[in-house]
Formats: sequence, structure tokens, C-alpha cells
Amino acid sequence: METNTAKRRKMDHANGRFSFEAGSVSASTMGASGASAFVLETEELLKEVKLDYTISSANIENTLRQFKDAIEALEPHEPLPISDVSAKFEKTNRITIPYPDPKPAKSSPYKLAFEGPSQINVVGSWVLKTNVKSQPDLAVDMIVEMPKSIFQEKDYLNMRYFYKRAYYLAYVTAGLRKTLGDNMEFIFDHLHGNMLLPILVARPKNISDKKDSSNNANSKKRSHPAIRIIPCAPEDYFPTSKLAATSNAIRQGKSEETDDTKVPTPFYNTTLKAESQFSSYLRLLYRASNSCPAFKDACVLGRIWLQQRGFSGNLSGGGFGHFEWAVLIALLLQGGGRKGEAVLSPSLHSTQLFKATLQYIVSANLQKKPVAIGADAPSSETLRQSIPVLYDTTRGINILYKMTPWSISLLTEQAKLSLSAINGSLLDQFEPLFIVKADQPLQMFDLLLSVNVPLSKEGFESIDRKGLVWDFSAKLYNILKRALGERAQLIHINVPEAATWSISAASPKEKRESLLVGITIDPLKASQGREFGPSYEDKKEAAKFREFWGEKTDLWQFPDGNIVESLDWTEYSYLGFPGICEAIIRHILKLRLHVEDSDLELYGRDLSKVMSFAPSDKIAFDSAKQAFEVFERDVRNLEDLPLHVKQIAAINPELRRTSLSIPEFNFRKPLLQPMEVVVSFEVSGKWPENLAAIQRAKIAFLLKIGSSLEEVKEEVKTHLGLESATRDDENLAFLDIVYENGASFRLRVHSDLEESLLERKTKDQTVERHIRTEAADLLASYRRMYTNLPLHNQTISTFCTRFPALSSSIRLTKHWFNSHKLTCHFDEELIELFVLQAFLKPFPWDTPCSAMTGFLRTLLLLSRWDWRDEPLVVDSSDSLSTSQRLGIGTRLEAWRKIDPNMNRTVLFVATSHDVSGVAYTQRGPSKVVATRMTSLARSACKAVKEKALDLNPRSLFQTPLHDYDVLLHLSPKILKSISRDNAARHSLFKNLEDKQTGKEALPLVEPPARTLLNRLNAMYSSPLLFFHGAPDDDVIAALWNPLLHRRKFNVHMPCSLQSAGSLRSTVGDRSNGNGDSGVDVDGEGEGEGELFEVNKNAILAEIARIGGDVIERIEVKGGQ
Repeated sequence: METNTAKRRKMDHANGRFSFEAGSVSASTMGASGASAFVLETEELLKEVKLDYTISSANIENTLRQFKDAIEALEPHEPLPISDVSAKFEKTNRITIPYPDPKPAKSSPYKLAFEGPSQINVVGSWVLKTNVKSQPDLAVDMIVEMPKSIFQEKDYLNMRYFYKRAYYLAYVTAGLRKTLGDNMEFIFDHLHGNMLLPILVARPKNISDKKDSSNNANSKKRSHPAIRIIPCAPEDYFPTSKLAATSNAIRQGKSEETDDTKVPTPFYNTTLKAESQFSSYLRLLYRASNSCPAFKDACVLGRIWLQQRGFSGNLSGGGFGHFEWAVLIALLLQGGGRKGEAVLSPSLHSTQLFKATLQYIVSANLQKKPVAIGADAPSSETLRQSIPVLYDTTRGINILYKMTPWSISLLTEQAKLSLSAINGSLLDQFEPLFIVKADQPLQMFDLLLSVNVPLSKEGFESIDRKGLVWDFSAKLYNILKRALGERAQLIHINVPEAATWSISAASPKEKRESLLVGITIDPLKASQGREFGPSYEDKKEAAKFREFWGEKTDLWQFPDGNIVESLDWTEYSYLGFPGICEAIIRHILKLRLHVEDSDLELYGRDLSKVMSFAPSDKIAFDSAKQAFEVFERDVRNLEDLPLHVKQIAAINPELRRTSLSIPEFNFRKPLLQPMEVVVSFEVSGKWPENLAAIQRAKIAFLLKIGSSLEEVKEEVKTHLGLESATRDDENLAFLDIVYENGASFRLRVHSDLEESLLERKTKDQTVERHIRTEAADLLASYRRMYTNLPLHNQTISTFCTRFPALSSSIRLTKHWFNSHKLTCHFDEELIELFVLQAFLKPFPWDTPCSAMTGFLRTLLLLSRWDWRDEPLVVDSSDSLSTSQRLGIGTRLEAWRKIDPNMNRTVLFVATSHDVSGVAYTQRGPSKVVATRMTSLARSACKAVKEKALDLNPRSLFQTPLHDYDVLLHLSPKILKSISRDNAARHSLFKNLEDKQTGKEALPLVEPPARTLLNRLNAMYSSPLLFFHGAPDDDVIAALWNPLLHRRKFNVHMPCSLQSAGSLRSTVGDRSNGNGDSGVDVDGEGEGEGELFEVNKNAILAEIARIGGDVIERIEVKGGQ
């Protein structure tokens, strides 16, 4: 997306109002030509999601007319005592009047009457035509305005209006059921989950079956949406001055109660005021749609954006839905700016309106201060509440009255992240905003816990009539926010939705609910074991601190003599930040809210059974890093080397904190697998200009480094090792350096001249083609080892420091690849890039702060990546320009044209330092393996979405072995014996045994299981595709190549074959009706000759012979 170069939005810090200057209206998301990819994608989205009203308008209009006629035909009755009329009505009609709690007492002096409504109207999205196909609750809202004659002056007090409203609704329900009951099903619900506002929901009986979830049923629901009957008060009926946010409308009946001691009831008051503003807001939205052509499209975009993030107008949906979004845009088209100017221009495009609304939500800082839109705004002190405030001065309503402190924080955070996505890369804007489902708790939050709501209302329920669940949630949020402090970046509480109920049943009682609390943490601050409070000398604050935390507090004296209050959580430090945060939460909730351990459950504990992450891991990685620094210093200090050392670069996962095995070592237990490093020397003309000679010069360098180190450092032992090279112009040797403390390194020498010679050889047209191909392969291996790996190591090390959760996320993702036996097909560095991309491009969420969150988002990335047509661009340095990104896409298209079957290049992964796209994928995976990776990732993401908190993390790491044709079961005992004892075995010849032989185990060149796998791949990669995981994985799985059909004999047979009979007999036995035998005929003739097929038994027998004692048994699918 192009950067907005026009004048920026300005903010007046004095009054907190905003405005977009005229220059900004044409320079937002669309750019000069108005044809950015983001705009085009949103326009296409709007075409796809908009509801086709022509299908359902005729049906619904006829039904609405019938409803209107039935309501207007109801018989009125005079005022009667509430107890008498309620009992008579329920007995006669078998409809339970949905009185809100607390129910009216039998001795209540109120009277109830019924008269025809003053008006009946349709409001909401159906009138504006801003519904979408994916709406889960498609409905038409019909308001029934109750006449003023049935109310009294003080009906706003003590629930009197709501009792009369409930009776009016029940009376209308009885009339509708009598008239339309044969075709319609009626149930009660709460408007937006507000317990004060029962409504009637009517659905056609032929589509009301909730069990039918087919596409046909969904189509019927779109053509026959539900109808919601909403009784409301006459417009501007209630006195605004009596229903201010600071007023009390629930009298407690206590004689000592005065105006100063009355507790404000802002939620109750605003609910009352909103009851009389349906028509007013309908006119506001209608005027906005007429004045601004893009208004409706902006509302649809807002609806989709909110829906993907789990927001809705219901209390349980955060209290901010399509209505609030539309009203906010309509108000900003009229005012809200500096000196009352409009923030938004009617000429803006829908995407510009969408972006500007997000900017307003972020900039208004609604979670911290009240904001008023319109003239004659009241004072901020009058508006200030415990809930967010966006005050509509014209109608005197806080349009955010259904929101909570945690829902406005989440909304602001999501708006901020969406703006970051919009302002980011041109290629990554659309999907994070409108396609990816963001309200997935396991992918959104780092800590998840369930808290049971107490059965007793004592000490929790307020007089504001919001309900016990919401009152308890508010106290829970405030306590957790104070207790966790800077450890928590975001706390969100998910409250269950209110249930519907039958019109003949009483409204459902508040049963014991569980609240889901999601916490996004700061991993650095959350891991602190000791927390410091106020100074001991500040008596007032210190007393508050001790009163809040109880006996857990103690005093801490700093070296300078300063004494402060403190909390000690170090006993949980070995569990990491999850253990510390859990201890804090359990302690404070038990102390402040009397929540027992049995009423509190934390999710994700099973992750420790999959893979444990302890603070000691960081110590081990730090030790490995320190050992490398010592080694680097030792080599640089060698004075007798022919050339000066320019660089010593680490290329091993242990030295970038991403290895699955923790690099723990000591003098008794040295590292079995040395940490790999590369040494580069200063540029010199002394290198021979011959590739084979360069390799021998490297050996001389290694021998010199080894002898010099052993001379200078007595605690160092060196061993020269030979690579399994087949040519004399590839790297031939390495040097293993083992320290007395157990640290070991594998050193290889880098020569700049080698790259130049290989490049020259690949371009030399005078040599044969196969020689140029071999040179190209050597050049790719050279660049991987000496250029890409050092840069990659540096990049990952940097980001592991910047993102504390990156290291553990990479290790968990590698464990997933191991568990599904995919690791042998993927370079470790490629897996690390997958995870890094999930951290660099975390939208629609913030950067992951826990291993599980980072892992699940990586799986989501893999599941959504269409690697057949899309490159993965990991721009770690944020340096790739738009033209470079487009060039990467063009390069992928060229590869697909050259290799349409993807036999050579499957995954295309480009980075900041390598835009070729193939540096990390030259050695695999194949198309089959890449497809399996995507399939497994999609299955995992489906399980995460469907099971949510019921998901057992271990199930994500269980691979189905029955998918394979052959299983080679290896002997763990033999593998361990080879790893630890083989190199230390005593020589059979006494005269060959010296001080080195038989006493110390030499470092392993590679794990024994990997050696066997490499041998099998070298010999049987044509008939079999092998799968293997970690080095200690004791099962090698394999699939037979389905492309090896029966064929005639020729000299280029791909593997061991056996006779399968003659071609003539085979054709006669297996031909189909078209004469197609499915046989691959590679020879000559007209159907004569002997056929051959893969000799599976012989191949498996040969594998068993090669494996020897390492292979315990071979399991063949189907018992073959």
C-alpha cells in the first residue's frame, strides 16, 4: 500500500477531538490512481458477501405486514394490578411473562395496561441493506413503540418501565401466536444479551430445525430470516437529566440514603434512554447513507472485520457490533473534529472510511478517557464512568454503554494491528483484515484460564442490573489487571452468551457459568521472580500494597539501604512465566474473591508433556554461546597461521538457540554432536587456482589450526575428520575441536576463491553440460554452507533476542515436524524461517509471546500457504522493495513454467539476503512431502478451531503410522550403543591401541539412524520414499512409488524387478472396456514380451541386510 503523502490527520490535544484535513481524502488507501490491490480486493469481497435482497424481500415483507396487522388488531384493556393481571394472563395464555430479575413482588402497587402501539416500524441492517451472507444471526428488527398512555411519570425508577415492557411483549406474543402460530415458531431472547430487555423471536417452522446445518437450510434461513419483535418507549419520553451517568434510578429504600450516597446506575440509565432512540438512530443512519455513497459499503466492511474478530452488539460479543460501527461513521460524518468539524468527508471511498474509522478508534484512546461527539458536550467529570464512553450529545447516549474495559482494550488493539497490516506490505493487507478468523483463543492469547462464577451474589452483584456474571467479571478483571501489572499486556474475559427460552417457560435462571480469561503477556517482565512495590517509608501506599496482597508481602532492602515492599515468586521460576503467572493468579483470586483452586483451571498444561521449556534451557544455550566465544578467541589468538582470521561464524542451531537437544556438556559428558562453525581468512593470492588443490589447502589449514591449538591449550584435543565426499573438488575434511569442559566444535574452512572458480565453471560453455551441472550443484552447496548459513545464524540469533518466544516456538515446531517424520525432507533452517515469518507477519494478532501461540500460528501459516502459486517472502531486515517482491513472484512463475511438475523446485522461499527463492529448498522437500505437510497443518488447525479449549496438545504431535506402506523398526539399544560406545571401543590389536584409542569417544559425524537413512535414500530413492524424524526416532517409514508400473525389460530399470507374466496374458486379464491395460510399455513390439514389476520382497530383504542389527523388524502394510 502506498504511503499517505498528503497532509496527515491532526489531533487537538486540548479537547481530544480529531479531524481529517481536505488533502487527506484522496490520499488514503487508494493512492493517486485509486486502483490499489487492497481496494480491488475489498470491492470483490463486497460483491461476494452482500446479501441478495431480491430473493427474500417479497417473502419477508408479506410476513412483516401480517405481523403488523396482528399487533394492531389486539384488544386493549384498562390498568389492572400487576399481580392479578400477571396470574390471569399466564394461566389463560400459557405464556410466562418474561419479567427481568428481580421479579415484581406480589404486593407491588404497579398497574399494567395494554393499548395499541403508537407506531410499528422496521429498523436495523435490513432497512439499510447492510447484511452479509455469513451472518450467524440474520434477522429483521421490528420495533413496536408502546403508547405514552400506559406509562407514568416515574416509571423510569425501580424497574417499573421494564415490568410494563415485559407484559406488553407477552401480550403481543399471545396475539401473534393466536394469529400466526400455525406457520411461525416463537421464542424469547434478550436484546443484545441485556437481561432487562426480553424480545420475541419468530421463525418459520419449516426452517427452524437447528439440527439441519446443510447448505439448503442455510439458504432457506437467508431467504426467510428471523423476525425480532422489540417493544420500545416513545421517542424522548424519559427525562434526560434524571438518567445521567452519575444518577441513580434504583432506589434501595433505606432511610439513611441521600443524594450523595446513592450509587450511580449508568448501565440501567443508558438502557432506558436507548429504548426511546430507535427511530432517531434510524434517521441518522438513513441520512448518512444518502449523503455518503460509500457509507453502506464501509458498514459492510466493518461488519466483516468485527465478525472475524468475534465482536458483536451483544454484551458477550464485546458490545460493539455493526450498529455501533455504523453510528460511529455517521457521527464522524457530521462532527467529532476540531471546532465541531466533520472528521470524515462524504466523498471518501469505502476503504478510506474503513481505515479512517479504525484510526479514530485507536487515536481516541477510548479505554482511558471519555469522548463526546456533537455540540454542547457535558463536562468530562459528568461523563466519566468505569466503562468506555463515546457520548452522542444530540441523543444523550453513550453508544459504548454495552462495552467493558477489557472489550474496548481488545477492540483498540485489533484496530491498531489492522492499521499496521494496512500500512505494511502491499501484498499482505487484505487477508489479515477480512479472511483470517482472529477470535481463536489458543492462537490469540498466551495464557488461558477458566474461572467459575460463584453461586452466591453476596459481595458481587451491583444495583445496576447488569447481572451477577458481569458484576463478577468486572471485579475479576480489575483484580487481575492490578495483580499482574506490567506482566500482562492485555486481559480479556469471554462471557457465555445468554440462552433463548420457550415462551411457555420461565426465563432461564443464572446458572453457574465459567468465564474464559485470555491473557497476552510480556515474557520478559512475566518471568521476573521478585516484584517490588512502594517504598516502606510511603506508609499510605505500602499499607495499600500489603492490604491487597495479604501475607505474601515482605520487605526487601537494596544495597543502598532503601527498603521497599516486595513479593517473592522465585519458588516458581523453574516453571517459567506460566508457572509464575499461575501462582500470582491463584493467590490473589483466593485472597480477594475467595476462588478456590477447584474453581480455577489453566489450559495448556499438557504442553509440558509434549515438550518442556525450563529456564535452565536458556542457561545451557548461554553456556554454548560462551564456549563458542572462548573458541573464537583461542583461534584468533593463534599467531603462527599463514593468514589472519577474518571471521569465525557459527552455523549450528545450538548456537542460535533453536536446537531440539539442549547443549548440556561437562568434562564427564561431552557433546556427542559438535557445534559447527566456519572460519574465513583474509583475502590472499596464495590460494591455488584449482578446486581440488584448494580442498587440500583447506586440510593443511585444519591440520595447522589443530596442532597450534593443542600446543597453546592443553585442555584442547583435535581430530581431523573426512567428509563423505565422492569428488576431489568438494570439501574433503573438517576439524573437530574438543575442550576439556565437554564443549566441542566442528570447523570448516571458507575460501573466497572457490566461489569464483565454481561460478566460472558453471558459465564455461566449452565444457560438457554435465560438468557445468555438477559445478552448479557444488556452487549451491558452497553458498549454503559459507554464505547463507552464517547469515541465517546471525538473523535467527538476533530475532531470538528480540522475540523471547521465538526460540521455544521454533523448537516446538521442529518437534512437530519430527513427530510426523518430515524432518528428513526439510532443512532445519527452512523450518526456522517458517516460524520467523509467523513472528514477523503476525497479523491479525500481535507478535506471539509463548511457545504454543507461536507454534499454532506457524501451523496456520503453513495451512494457508498455497506454495504452488505463492512464494514465501521472509523479509527479516524489512529491506525488500515492492519491485523486488514482484520480481520474486515472477521468478516463481518462471520456475513453474520450466518445471510444471515441480520435480526440482517445490517450495519457493526468499529472504532478505537471498531472493533466488531456492537456497533453502534445493535439498527438498518433494511435492509429495510438501503436500503432506500442508495436509497435516490443515488437520491440526481444524482441530484447534473445532475443539478449542478441549484440545489435547499431544494429539497434534501424533502421526498415523498406518498411512505408510513399510515401517522399519530400529533398535533403540543398538542406536544408543553406536552413539556412545562405538568410537570408544578398544582396538582388537594390542599394538594399535594408544592413549587415544579406547579411552575417549570421538565426536559423531552424524547420528547412526541418519546414516542408515542416507544410505537407503542413495540406493532406493526410486522405488521408496522414506520418512524419518529426530535422530533418536526408532521408526523409519516408507511409501512405495506408485509411478513404477509394470513394464517391459530394458537396460535402464529403476530398481530390482521381478517377472509379472507376459504382456499378452496381462492385457487379457486386466484390460478395461476400452482396451486400456494400465501397463507402462517401454519397449517395442505389438503386445508380445515379458512384463516386470517392482520386487518388493527382494528390496526389503536387501534393506534388512544393510541395516543389520540396527533394524529390529520390518512391518509391511497389510502383512505382506
